[in-house]
Amino acid sequence: MRCAQCGAEAAQGAAFCSRCGTRLQAPKPAAVREYALSRILPSWWHFAREIVIAIVMAGFGVTMLARGNGRPGILLMIGSVAVFGLIALARNNTSWSLTSDRLIERRGLLASSRREMELADVRSIEVTRSLGQRLFGLGDVMIASAASAEFLIRLSNIPDPEQVAEMLRQARLKRLA
Repeated sequence: MRCAQCGAEAAQGAAFCSRCGTRLQAPKPAAVREYALSRILPSWWHFAREIVIAIVMAGFGVTMLARGNGRPGILLMIGSVAVFGLIALARNNTSWSLTSDRLIERRGLLASSRREMELADVRSIEVTRSLGQRLFGLGDVMIASAASAEFLIRLSNIPDPEQVAEMLRQARLKRLA
């Protein structure tokens, strides 16, 4: 450690400079705190097929109730509500969290998995959008890791993928700086 007053080299762990007697300031440890930048969920459009099925089931249920078929109509209505509930569960149990240090992928409700990628290990960020995805403002973002050739995190059917990719790039640059 070097004395700020006279520039003399001080002994390790010394409280005062041996040359001028100035109190030595111990270097403060860097405050390293990870903070959340964003939580990304799949778009509702990702579940469009299941939503259409639930709506058709509800429509047939209402039709059957109107014609006097009570039990099948009620069962179809209950089934459509159950499908909507399962869709909401599936959407909330697939998420990606971007922090200042890493990207975390979480999947599953009963059996869950969690994968993490350090932002310093990001090799490439790709955005792909099919025609249907472009119509609805969706896309896929694929992040490849430099640590392993086959380690890839894919954010599927997310809203505004270009903004998410840019947020990842900016977070990576801040992490590397």
